[in-house]
Amino acid sequence: MTNWLPNLTEGSGPLYLRLADRIESDIAQGVLPPGSKLPPQRDLAYDIGVTIGTIGRAYALVRERGLVTGEVGRGTYVLDRVTTPHTLPPDAPQPAFDGNRRSMEGSTGGRLVMDSTSAPELGQSEAIGRLFADIVRDHPEGLVDYTRSWPMDWREAGSRWLSADGWAPDPRCVVPTVGVHASAMAVIAAMSSPGDKIAFEQLTYCSIARSANLMGRRSIVVKLDAHGPDPEDFERVCGQQHPKIAFFIPSLHNPTLNIMTLKRRKEIAEIARRHNVWLIEDSIYGALLEDPPTPLSALLPERTFHIGGLSKTVAAGVRGGWVACPANLAPRIQVAHKMVTGGMPFMLAELSARLVLSGAADSIREATRVEIEARQAMVLDAFAGLDLVSHKRAPFVWVKLPDPWLSGTFKQAAASEGVLVDDEDEYKPGRTDEVYHRIRVGFSIVRRHDDLKTGLSIIRRLLDNPNAGYDSYG
Repeated sequence: MTNWLPNLTEGSGPLYLRLADRIESDIAQGVLPPGSKLPPQRDLAYDIGVTIGTIGRAYALVRERGLVTGEVGRGTYVLDRVTTPHTLPPDAPQPAFDGNRRSMEGSTGGRLVMDSTSAPELGQSEAIGRLFADIVRDHPEGLVDYTRSWPMDWREAGSRWLSADGWAPDPRCVVPTVGVHASAMAVIAAMSSPGDKIAFEQLTYCSIARSANLMGRRSIVVKLDAHGPDPEDFERVCGQQHPKIAFFIPSLHNPTLNIMTLKRRKEIAEIARRHNVWLIEDSIYGALLEDPPTPLSALLPERTFHIGGLSKTVAAGVRGGWVACPANLAPRIQVAHKMVTGGMPFMLAELSARLVLSGAADSIREATRVEIEARQAMVLDAFAGLDLVSHKRAPFVWVKLPDPWLSGTFKQAAASEGVLVDDEDEYKPGRTDEVYHRIRVGFSIVRRHDDLKTGLSIIRRLLDNPNAGYDSYG
């Protein structure tokens, strides 16, 4: 039914949402029967006088509602809602609940979320729900009061979760936090003052740099190579600019996926020791590795804050995190965390601890690893022949764009087609002449494998047809 033309004179809100609602209404009324083909996006955009991006967003939204299916090159077809249920693939773990939550399952405003790397939804809500109910039963006072004490169980859970390669922090030196971001900001607040410089790799998780700038600190950049921060440049930066703190991601670096070698870790630790620089070691992705390398904390324990959490491995909504501190500095970081965040919620701290100490977190992490590896295979198949960096345990890939694509332009073009990805500027903590022409594509949040394949197909089509993407927005 490619000659179908929707009536958009009724309704309110954005045009793409009105179009999606009209498609749903016409399907319900039989105007668009099962198996009928929707008009090609470019044709429909011309017929009703809108951009192709508007049509793409509407089509993506009705796909998320389970009303249509489509493949690049074949078109978009109305599903039979009786015989084609909107479910997970048979080989995927079933969620604990389903319900009418299509707009939240891996999409934002009808767009596929491929710019996030939280742990995939694997039914962990069932285990989390049971533990939550136990906490409410065992500690009803935790619901009605502020956190006034920090049980040793919370610290022991952090020590267990952060341990790697035979190293485990003393539980007395561990501070529970509201996630890795809060951990880093508590350290920066406690160990530096307004005007101090914080060193970051030239590509990094930039939310920390931006937050530090907001607190009056100044971000400076250390060059990055295939093995991590460049020691010669780190030495130069320390000698000339005297940073108070350096924030590094040694294992499964975000976004390059580098894993810092032991030799490089020793070099960085020695430079930091010589120049009295505090190190923040972000191990959030390192927790996905079965055999994490020796942490910087084991090489420079007196100057390294080791931070990690549950968001990439278990559940981001739990906001579970910990920071392992040098000896005698845990009380200082605990106070700074309270000042920065308003305090540690009892329910989340207790839940995070029980997840780890019960073994549930380890079980969910292993399921997450398996799921990420399966999705990684889908990505590598869809992106065959492209220049990209990947790791079987990482929930994202770092993709080189073919000429003439620019990173920011590609991000806009993908968004207009209903897919959110990150351009390279998202990972630059400061202005630099270095241009990578890359994007980061995350694949852990999109709930259904079919939707992930759709998003990957859209990205691949844009990569293969760069000139066609430039007229899809504007």
